[in-house]
Amino acid sequence: VQLQAFGGGLVQPGGSLRLSCAASGFTLDYYTIGWFRQAPGKEREGVSCISSSDGTTYYPDSVKGRFTISRDSAKNTVYLQMHRLKPEDSAFYYCAATTGHTCTGAFVYWGQGTQVTVSS
Repeated sequence: VQLQAFGGGLVQPGGSLRLSCAASGFTLDYYTIGWFRQAPGKEREGVSCISSSDGTTYYPDSVKGRFTISRDSAKNTVYLQMHRLKPEDSAFYYCAATTGHTCTGAFVYWGQGTQVTVSS
């Protein structure tokens, strides 16, 4: 079971990025997937989640209306589309999976992250 996040990079404030979370060894549709981020000196923060049960999504207020999580079953990939990026969105972004059916449980499988830097 492996997860890999990619798609990060350097973007100007107000710009957009789309992160991808790809899996090998299992089918993402059967898992609840979360995106997390961690900036230097800060605690890890959950920024999005999509449940395996009914596709319910979750976003904290800090990203609500700017970030969108979605699945592409054919590609076994979960995306995090990020718009109107702010410097405070700069962090290392990770995707994670759990067999739980909701976004409230603990995530068991963690992928390699990708760096997002928002700067002019």
